Amino acid sequence: MQRLSRSTRSLKLRPTHCFTRLNHTKVQQPSKDASSTRTTSFGFKTVPEEMKESLVKNVFDSVASKYDLMNDATSFGVHRIWKDSFVASLRPGRRGPMKCIDVGGGTGDIALRILDYAKDHYYDRETTVEVIDINAQMLKEGYKRFKQTMYHNTPQISFHEANAQDLGTEKFKDNSYDLYTIAFCIRNCTDISAVLKEAHRVLKPGGTFACLEFSRVNNPLLEMLYDQYSFSVIPLMGTILAGDRESYQYLVESIRKFPPQVQFAQMIRDAGFATGKDVDGGAWENQWGGIACVHSGVKL
Repeated sequence: MQRLSRSTRSLKLRPTHCFTRLNHTKVQQPSKDASSTRTTSFGFKTVPEEMKESLVKNVFDSVASKYDLMNDATSFGVHRIWKDSFVASLRPGRRGPMKCIDVGGGTGDIALRILDYAKDHYYDRETTVEVIDINAQMLKEGYKRFKQTMYHNTPQISFHEANAQDLGTEKFKDNSYDLYTIAFCIRNCTDISAVLKEAHRVLKPGGTFACLEFSRVNNPLLEMLYDQYSFSVIPLMGTILAGDRESYQYLVESIRKFPPQVQFAQMIRDAGFATGKDVDGGAWENQWGGIACVHSGVKL
């Protein structure tokens, strides 16, 4: 298991703030005698665990500036519907102001939806969201987005560079948050179980864990069409629109390596959360036949 830094770096909302790009050294290929090294998946490749974090950082450094454009192009805008539905199902602000943490949310689209929903439906201007991402370039995109909103330079939003697997107890204390969200991120983490345990640690008793992620399609015909589109069209779009085929090839492959609904629901329970039954509409709720899926749990 890689050793993770417990330090985080807060990105303060100041117009003059400069985001520092994370430095990535060239990844060395593992030596032939490293047979005892623990491995994990990077798309369809098997790599040593200590390499994956750098590889994923490189992917998101590459795609950050085109991330929203590519999401719109590859999903024909449907990702917006999934995210709207995801946040609406959580009804932030319904029981008063909430303290929220959005992990892997660098571009800020989930955080903005949470704040807008609380304001528009419950006249709540006190709910806060702390946006966490391991990638400084993604956080830079989120900061630029929020500069154009009423939330800029308010206590309602803040950005922090940190690792989802080990947020750090000094900055992100135990039993601190009412809502933990993570959207289209957890499949990129080296140790999913560690992410879930950190989510459980930082949530208050009664707090909600909510994950929106690509998942397994439950209709054979839809699965066949989806696979053909994913492996043929999306990498091609990555080449044309972002000049980066390899990153989008990885993102497609990473979806297929993510645990299916039943397995992921059990991982959430193993981390200490209570969930519904292992059925659609219980422990999870499929979107568009399972192309995307919302998983949720409550900290008891």
